[in-house]
Amino acid sequence: MIARLHYITQDIAGYAHAQLAARACAAGVHWVQLRLKNVSPEHWRQEALDTQAVCQHYGAKLIINDNVALAQEIGADGVHLGLQDMSTKEARKLLGPDMIIGGTANTFEDIQMHAAAGVDYVGVGPFRFTSTKEKLSPILGLEGYQKIISRCRAAGIALPLLAIGGVTAADVLDLLAAGLHGIAVSSAINKSDDAAVAVQALWQALEESTTTHPFTQA
Repeated sequence: MIARLHYITQDIAGYAHAQLAARACAAGVHWVQLRLKNVSPEHWRQEALDTQAVCQHYGAKLIINDNVALAQEIGADGVHLGLQDMSTKEARKLLGPDMIIGGTANTFEDIQMHAAAGVDYVGVGPFRFTSTKEKLSPILGLEGYQKIISRCRAAGIALPLLAIGGVTAADVLDLLAAGLHGIAVSSAINKSDDAAVAVQALWQALEESTTTHPFTQA
C-alpha cells in the first residue's frame, strides 16, 4: 500500500536527517524518503542506518532517494529515482519484484516510461515553485496535473501519483479531486514550528479529501 502522505528529509542546519525523520514520525508520518545531496558515501550510509533505526522504531517505511546500491545493502523498503538517476527499469532488474520503487515525473511520457518499468508509484511535479530542488522542472500547477491524469486514464495507467513541490494542506482537496493519490512534502514539515500540528493538518486534509472524493486513484 502506497501511503498518501510521503515525508522527505532535507538539509536543515543543526539537524541530522535521522533527527528530522524522528520528529516527523513522532508527529504521525509513516513513510520517509531519505534525500541527501553532495555528501560522502560514508556519511550517506550512516544517515541511512540512523534513519532506518528511526523508521523501524515507529513502524514507518524507509525509501532511499537516488542510491539503489545503498538501499539494497541496508535492506531499505525501497528507492525513489529522479529522472537523472539510474533508470527505474534498470533498478527493477537489480532489485527484483518486491522492493518498492518510485520515480519522478514532470510529463505524461515520464509516467508512461515508469509504468513500463514496473514502478509502484510516481511523484509528479513540481506543483509550484520550491527552493528544495536545485534543478526545477517546469511547474505544473493544478491544470497540469489534470491534463496528465486525463492522459493516464485514457492510456489505462492507474499508478498512484503523488503531487510534489510546494504542496500545503490547503492544496490537498483540489489535488485529490484532480485524481492524485496523495502528496509528498518536505519543508511543510521540516520548517514548521510544530511538526505535530503540521502533520495533523496534512492528514486531516487528506482524510477529508478522501471522503469527499472516494473514487480518486487508490
